[in-house]
Amino acid sequence: MVLNEPDSRLMGIAIDEARKSLSEGGVPVGAVLARGDTLLAVGHNERVQRGDPIAHGEIACLRNGGRQDSYDGTTLYTTLSPCEMCSGAILLFKIPRVVVGEATTFRGDLDHLRRRGVEVVLLEDDSCVQLMRSFQQRYPRVWLEDIGEADQR
Repeated sequence: MVLNEPDSRLMGIAIDEARKSLSEGGVPVGAVLARGDTLLAVGHNERVQRGDPIAHGEIACLRNGGRQDSYDGTTLYTTLSPCEMCSGAILLFKIPRVVVGEATTFRGDLDHLRRRGVEVVLLEDDSCVQLMRSFQQRYPRVWLEDIGEADQR
């Protein structure tokens, strides 16, 4: 899929955020919130860094954006298909459009977002896939913990 210039630039910022998280020892998921081509907020997964189980990339981005009167006309860019918690936030705030870097290493439930009226653009960007695959191979327990599947024995 070929993105327009603003989408490409904003997804690039989300990818930079994912790399930042990885450099801090965290899960490489980055997110950007924009209205049109205006950047509103950036964030990355900080679950490991903060010891906060809900500090996923999308949630951190929304937190960094602060209160919004409305999310009309916004797009959330995320390097990885959103989990159920992050999808819930997208639906709660009625974010109308989500651009997803990849859904190969984690499927999420993009069809659920679509069924609820969210426009979903799935890129299957190889750099996003490789970033997450590398992390999953190096830190499998951290990854499983991030998605709520860690061995609880």
